[in-house]
Amino acid sequence: MKQLISFVCRIFLVAAFVLAGLAAWERLARLLGYTLLRGVYDPWRLLEYAVVALLFVVALQLREIKLELRAKGSA
Repeated sequence: MKQLISFVCRIFLVAAFVLAGLAAWERLARLLGYTLLRGVYDPWRLLEYAVVALLFVVALQLREIKLELRAKGSA
């Protein structure tokens, strides 16, 4: 179970950075008069998705810390 949570955290973290990078590139492209995503997603919406993914990562990491502290306390 611990390996699955670690894997999910890594996937969400990578996805968040990809979304943030894509939002930055999209914003830069729009400033130059072009678009990468053809107006499907607003750059701010992509950043919102990235923040939500990072929020899940933080929540999962805090859960892991809590479980580790609880295990050390009972030992």
